[in-house]
Amino acid sequence: MSEVSLETPLTEEQVKSLAAGDKVLLSGTIYTARDVAHSRLVDALEAGEELPFELEGQVIYYAGPCPARPGQVVGSAGPTTSYRMDPFTPQLLESGLRAMIGKGDRDKQVVETMQKTGAVYLGAVGGAAALIAQRIKEAEVIAYADLGTEAIRKLKVEDFPLIVVIDSQGNNLYNRD
Repeated sequence: MSEVSLETPLTEEQVKSLAAGDKVLLSGTIYTARDVAHSRLVDALEAGEELPFELEGQVIYYAGPCPARPGQVVGSAGPTTSYRMDPFTPQLLESGLRAMIGKGDRDKQVVETMQKTGAVYLGAVGGAAALIAQRIKEAEVIAYADLGTEAIRKLKVEDFPLIVVIDSQGNNLYNRD
């Protein structure tokens, strides 16, 4: 296991070099989206509509940051449970999504699609939402503002601390002996 610094957008080669258990410090642009936003993204793909951001090489963080207090960019910004996004994830991966950030395990179809497309699942520490928010330097709602805290946000992050939970070969920290 190693520690690596990465900057978005991510390439397939970068992702394939990661192994389950590696520590990642991620910098650059990432996007927040939860289940309703995922449903809308997939509906847009199926309708042939333009998405609110280019998926190729991007990272989606399964979070709905709390409103910011004065002087803050965002409030608490901890990960949400990832399995709620599983019905939508394969289509997003096949459209170029390179990494997801959340907590909890993923279903078999998601892992198989990750292996096929060269993607990775990264874990953020649950219960450390206020600390995680300190790594977010900018936040802007870019789509689905009607969803409130669950709107899609474009975040600028710096040394966002993560761990590779499931790598692009399907190795899974949750399933180790």
